[in-house]
Amino acid sequence: MLDIFSHRTYRHLFAAQVIALIGTGLATVALGLLAFDLAGDNAGMVLGTALAIKMIAYVGVAPVAAAFADRLPRRTMLVTLDLVRAAVALMLPFVSQIWEIYVLIFVLQAASAAFTPTFQATIPDVLPLEKDYTKALSLSRLAYDMETLVSPMLAAALLTVISFHNLFAGTVVGFLASAALVVSVALPAHPAPQRRGIYDRTTRGLRIYLATPRLRGLLAISAGVAAAGSMVFVNTVVIVQAGLGLTQSAVALALASFGAGSIVAALALPRLLEKLPDRTAMLGGIGLMVVGLFVGTWLVVGQISLMALWFAIGLGYSTAQTPSGRLLRRSSNPEDRPALFAAQFALSHACWLLFYPLAGWLGTRYGMPVTFAVLGGAGALAVWVAFRVWPAQDPEVIEHEHPDLPTGHTHTQGSAGSGDQARHAHAFVVDDQHPHWPSVGR
Repeated sequence: MLDIFSHRTYRHLFAAQVIALIGTGLATVALGLLAFDLAGDNAGMVLGTALAIKMIAYVGVAPVAAAFADRLPRRTMLVTLDLVRAAVALMLPFVSQIWEIYVLIFVLQAASAAFTPTFQATIPDVLPLEKDYTKALSLSRLAYDMETLVSPMLAAALLTVISFHNLFAGTVVGFLASAALVVSVALPAHPAPQRRGIYDRTTRGLRIYLATPRLRGLLAISAGVAAAGSMVFVNTVVIVQAGLGLTQSAVALALASFGAGSIVAALALPRLLEKLPDRTAMLGGIGLMVVGLFVGTWLVVGQISLMALWFAIGLGYSTAQTPSGRLLRRSSNPEDRPALFAAQFALSHACWLLFYPLAGWLGTRYGMPVTFAVLGGAGALAVWVAFRVWPAQDPEVIEHEHPDLPTGHTHTQGSAGSGDQARHAHAFVVDDQHPHWPSVGR
């Protein structure tokens, strides 16, 4: 897996991702302490609102940003967004009002909503071989999982010698270092974009996404992942401290078990995906998460059983999510890739925006067994939908015809037949020439 670090551009981009993630993790810890400093016992409400603002920014900004991304050089855009995030982090220690937190968090997350899909869409162009790209996806997943483990430990160590306000300085350094690493390499240029209206550019990724069967399956899988993941991220502290009567350290161990499961899966996936289709692996991953939720209705009786369950759900989490980049790459032309990655970014976070509060409300109102069962039911429904909308036979090359193209059109030259019955085959993606997915035999 590590052989792809011989590619200088990817090596610098991966380092930029890791450093920015650590900086973001430090900011997360510092933001929680800042909220408590300003709001006291109401800090939970402040953080909950900040999380909602984050998700709203992700869902609303990503498609709009993608509409303009192909008008700017990639490197210029990524560096500018890193500098915006650094500027916001620099201002956070100086806030004195809760509303100021909300404004700055929105700006920070709006910049991230523009940065992340653009960054993700760049990697397939940097690593054109699918084998290399698969390794990059696993390393990206590994980076996210390690951030959840490393950043809190680093923050705890730093807080022994500095105040929490100074943690934001680490975030600033992280974003500036990320910008410097992006500047240090030449990125592939955007394919020349066609002139389109703002509405067309804003909705293009979403329209391609929903017109592609495998991506409709990916959306269902994303919903199932959000249902199961919300149980872990929202209710772990309640299960451990209120339900089992254990300490904060036990909370950390439970979350670390989930992260460990995700890391193990991420390391195994490159070899696994050489033997299994993406569909089989991803449905198996979400299936494992759903089974874990139903098992949780009766198994969680102590720390060890919870850690084992969270480890299994973590395995499914990474297995279900990591290959998604391969699907997006396979389902788009290079010029449409940023818009499609932005659509996935927005839609997947919309799922989290739904299930985060649902997991909290169910846990508070009806208790954990009911919450496990309801979210498990939602996950099972997502698996059923994914099975139905994502065909088991999902070839990349599809034979089809173009009844609306005139005789002799360049797109069908060399095809069997002529005129409106011309048939041909190629790697099929939804685009201007192919606005609809062909039905069987069409």
